[in-house]
Amino acid sequence: MSGDSATRSEQYGHLAATQIAIIRDGYERAFAAQGVSWAEATAQARGYLPAIETHLPDLVTELRGIATGSGLGFDEILTINCRTEILHRATVASVPTSTRIPGECSSFAFEGDRVSTGAAVIGQNWDWLAFLQPGTVILEVERPDLPNYVTLVEAGLLGKITLTASGLALGLNTLVTSLDGRADGVPFHCVIRALADSPHVAAALETVSRLPRASSGNYLLAGSDGAILNLETSPGGPRNVRPQVARDGALFHTNHFLDRVPDGFDLAPVGMSDSFVRFGRIERRLGSTAVPHPDAALRVALTDHVAAPNSVCCHPDPSSPEGAQWKTIASTILTPETATLEYTAGPPCESTWNRLDYAAFFT
Repeated sequence: MSGDSATRSEQYGHLAATQIAIIRDGYERAFAAQGVSWAEATAQARGYLPAIETHLPDLVTELRGIATGSGLGFDEILTINCRTEILHRATVASVPTSTRIPGECSSFAFEGDRVSTGAAVIGQNWDWLAFLQPGTVILEVERPDLPNYVTLVEAGLLGKITLTASGLALGLNTLVTSLDGRADGVPFHCVIRALADSPHVAAALETVSRLPRASSGNYLLAGSDGAILNLETSPGGPRNVRPQVARDGALFHTNHFLDRVPDGFDLAPVGMSDSFVRFGRIERRLGSTAVPHPDAALRVALTDHVAAPNSVCCHPDPSSPEGAQWKTIASTILTPETATLEYTAGPPCESTWNRLDYAAFFT
């Protein structure tokens, strides 16, 4: 899609209308499984609109354009873009008897000397509700006023796993704390979208820190200049951002906090308990500093099945209800220096790797 904010977002809505409808109906189903009706979810989402209008007003234009193009209402598009806040609120409200929410993502980042290509890289398995996979798309966004970007995302959402013309790559992990469920901050997926405008890793840290965030989340960053950085965040402002620097040129993350949560506590043991084993597995597979890792080693690490089905390479659990089954929706490797996005459509152990080269699109 291309053009100004209104034009390109309306194109997005029109071109992905079928997939957006899948995502909209899928989240109504996901919310209901957590005891939240669609009407309640929409009311909650409306509570985040003032913060978006105040801090990221251009994104309101994009949300309206997606709604217009897709034929859905503005409130429907706003609600799916607040899916993290709605699900987190339900989790916090139900502690300690919370039903588990799907764990999102095992990820890593390496500086160039830790991989055979010599370029910084981010790798990630995105684990989410299995019935939402048919609504997943790759957006290629051409902009006249800001750098182009590409994002792999649930259709209708503003952004997720992202690669930009300015040389920034972004991976993500869901985090949830006792502080989540607020309605006075910017939603997680709006923060993600804002990062597509950042010129480099340091600027991305500034963006995350200056925005009053409604939810917890982890942002894994790599730059075409070789920089890597991880940001653990809980709701709030700069006090609740914990930058984590690479050790021996590597970063690893799953769905629990590695640092202390200011004024709150981590709910991963309740909502995403498999995160701890997954972290240990991805670190063991890729933690060695003996030799640079070849591409094949990165891909193999993302197929790890220890503690299956809720493993690094995640598959539906047949003992769970169909609507509560999740799997690896996509496995991704992003290399900002070469402007490449590699991905699988589904678990990497059973899917073909695809490579997209965006060097020309980013020029």
